[in-house]
Amino acid sequence: MRQIIILCFLFIYSLTAEGQEGFIFDKGIEKTTIPFKFINNLIFIPIKVNGAELNFLLDSGVEETILFSMEDKKEVSFSNVEKITLRGLGEEESIEGLKSTNNILEIKGAKSVNNLLYIVLDQSFNLSSHIGIPVNGIIGYNFLKTNLVEINYEKKRISIYRDNTKNRKRIERKFQAVPITIEKSKPYIDSSVVINSVEIPVKLLIDIGNSDAIWLFENNDKSIKIPAKNFEDYLGKGFSGDVEGRRAQIVKFTISKYQFYNPIIAFPDLTSIKNVRMVRDRAGSVGSEILKRFSVVFDYPNHKMFLKKNNNFSAPFSYNKSGVELEHYGLQWVQETVRLETVPLIKSDNLVVHPNDAENNFKYKFVLKPIYIIANVRKNSPAAISGLQKGDILVKINNEPAYQFTLEKINSILKSEEEKWMTFEIERDSQLMKFKFQLLNIL
Repeated sequence: MRQIIILCFLFIYSLTAEGQEGFIFDKGIEKTTIPFKFINNLIFIPIKVNGAELNFLLDSGVEETILFSMEDKKEVSFSNVEKITLRGLGEEESIEGLKSTNNILEIKGAKSVNNLLYIVLDQSFNLSSHIGIPVNGIIGYNFLKTNLVEINYEKKRISIYRDNTKNRKRIERKFQAVPITIEKSKPYIDSSVVINSVEIPVKLLIDIGNSDAIWLFENNDKSIKIPAKNFEDYLGKGFSGDVEGRRAQIVKFTISKYQFYNPIIAFPDLTSIKNVRMVRDRAGSVGSEILKRFSVVFDYPNHKMFLKKNNNFSAPFSYNKSGVELEHYGLQWVQETVRLETVPLIKSDNLVVHPNDAENNFKYKFVLKPIYIIANVRKNSPAAISGLQKGDILVKINNEPAYQFTLEKINSILKSEEEKWMTFEIERDSQLMKFKFQLLNIL
């Protein structure tokens, strides 16, 4: 399965509410901590919306707060609703949505009032199927803009500090400060890349909602060219359709004093990004495959980001070597066998008698397990050459039931550094079929 990239740059035919204050601490509280789920390099946090708890993707690459997959959240009420049009990454047409004002967002110890929300009505835009857990929205600028926000990728927790002298000094003492700019409510950083032995300064969006390491936009004037050794790939899904592009390996990426060698980066097709509102001189994005190698503190009010290396800093860069993209396709009932725990009734002369010793002490239960479907197959990839097709339902992976794996685990297997052989048993048109392919390193 590819690295899942959730791409949510929006062009919205309406005005953004500048009056939103962001999250304000309750009286007497200086810090709050939120545990998060980290799946496919993406951060998911719980936030209450008008009193109902929803699951949000945290994405510094979005200005607006966006909701979707609300069909199972009927308890959430909205006020001052009007229809709008949404357009973003991808090649398809714009989609319908709603705009709602005066909403209240809450986390432990802090609250944000008078929030503007955008609600996507198209149920086909569903991040839950790509992630494997319920996802109801995306939040970015409104979560990050007011306080000091520390993301600890290793401990999977976000700490939010009131912006005061004490908290600032503690962070400045432990972290490396890096200047950033905030433009159109999004953070940008100046860094550099080395492509074909040429070092190129680049201005990048800091995008924790992008699971790749780096995105670069082709630009011959700036010598940003796709290396000769590359492959075509499906990069993700935006509000306006699929995002296609190419993946390649570059020589080096530098951010502040930190250097990364041989990172694998993506070059999105120019058609896929035609609806993105570009700031001046932007050359691409830096994503979570880089940022997860640090503890990161965002300081929007003072135009700074703070970095501290963690134990993942030197981890190798990898990519999906199979070419097959899987997504969640619902649930199935699976029968499991459970051993009954019995209590000895008699114990004498080393003889222990259990109830029903003559019988098999097992019982059966039915549990819901995930179903996975192939959502995309990369052209000329090992999976495509083996014969796997879009729409195939995955039954077994290397002779193990597919439902025993999470999407995150499958993703890890398919990104293996070793060129392993894989066997997929699938169901196609009610027939079981088996395919074998090798995870080949083509970069």
